[in-house]
Amino acid sequence: MRALAVFGLGLAVSVSPVLAHHSVSAQYDVAREIAIRGVVTRIEWTNPHARLWLDARNDDGTVSGWEMELPPPNALKRELGGRDFVKQGDQVSVNVWRAKDGSRVAHTLSLAAPDGRVMNFPRNGGWMTGAPK
Repeated sequence: MRALAVFGLGLAVSVSPVLAHHSVSAQYDVAREIAIRGVVTRIEWTNPHARLWLDARNDDGTVSGWEMELPPPNALKRELGGRDFVKQGDQVSVNVWRAKDGSRVAHTLSLAAPDGRVMNFPRNGGWMTGAPK
């Protein structure tokens, strides 16, 4: 009986991280890709996803802040060679899937860096399998 309880607890603990991770299509509108150009205001290298914040100019001249979900920091470092692919103050262009709730949160599909590199990120929630260097 004790062995069964320990097994059940172990199973519950091992499955919970999988259940906690969100589905890309549950959170983002994957049927509608949008392009945003803006200035990097902040970057966070945290798990499970790195985050990038942009200030983008709207058609009416006002500025809106956007939060972009990126691949995990280790995947970015491994594929791009470090953390310096973009810096605060850089002008970048991104293609994203916007959050379904209409907030300015997005899943990044590609990022064009100031040096001309275009980084394409996986669309299926899997991460980095050979982005251009």
